[in-house]
Amino acid sequence: MAIQWYPGHMHKARKEIEEAMPQVDLVIEVLDARIPYSSENPMVSQLRGDKPCIKLLNKSDLADPKVTAQWIEYLEREQGVQASAITSLQPNMVKSIPDLCRKLVPHRDIMEKDIRTMIMGIPNVGKSTIINTLAGRTIAKTGNEPAVTRRQQRINLRNGIVLSDTPGILWPKVDNEASSYRLAVTGAIKDTAMEYEDVAMFAAGYFLEAYPDEICERYKLQSLPASDIELLEAISRSRGALRPGARVDYHKVSELLLHEYRSGKIGLLSLETPAMAEVEKEEVARKLAEKELIKQQKIEQEKLKRSGKRYND
Repeated sequence: MAIQWYPGHMHKARKEIEEAMPQVDLVIEVLDARIPYSSENPMVSQLRGDKPCIKLLNKSDLADPKVTAQWIEYLEREQGVQASAITSLQPNMVKSIPDLCRKLVPHRDIMEKDIRTMIMGIPNVGKSTIINTLAGRTIAKTGNEPAVTRRQQRINLRNGIVLSDTPGILWPKVDNEASSYRLAVTGAIKDTAMEYEDVAMFAAGYFLEAYPDEICERYKLQSLPASDIELLEAISRSRGALRPGARVDYHKVSELLLHEYRSGKIGLLSLETPAMAEVEKEEVARKLAEKELIKQQKIEQEKLKRSGKRYND
């Protein structure tokens, strides 16, 4: 897949988080409600250990509510995890977060000590907007471009909660290819680092399978196209995204589909379900195990070669 990764100061950010974690009572992880599995940075669970965690499914106003309900139930199966669907566009939803913190770490509240929280999330997931709403003032920079927050900062919310903000970081490599595509579809990856046509083709294929009615209604299609490329061609003709000679402008129609999805114009569409995540996790684990086996075999072969050379000498 033609997505370039720019993890930036990944190592530095990880080290900072690792050093700060022992002083943290509670982790708040902001996920994209449309892709809770794909937007979950594996580094977060590694670093937080057994600390309580609030998983905020942000942008729930763009996700399929039925699927979001499945995700909340699925995520809360993990010990110490509380999941909540929110949208940073509704401040009242965001302002309920301190109460969730107090429920998960009651001993700090009883002792009248500040609850020390760390908020984490991948780029463009809405973390900065949540922080500003909680603080009641502009502290964190916001923007539609990924990777706006550059360094860690501590914010006293003056309500018994102290918040450590962390840079939005993407891990260097996504082992699940479908997750790479979903991150691109939702805008977590800079548009300059992806091939629009490639990503739009992935989105089109999924929408055909999971949300055919919404696609037909949005683009006034009389019948459902048989493939992803046929869907892009049908949308192109419907919207006039054509080159001279009535030829399909694949780049233009790809941009149109992705932008309309991101803005919720097609409908409330989630890109993955817990059932899909379970299957993909198993597949990723299998592939990683195979890679590790090959790696170990190469190491053993190298050892044999070296020992053979020493013996001959």
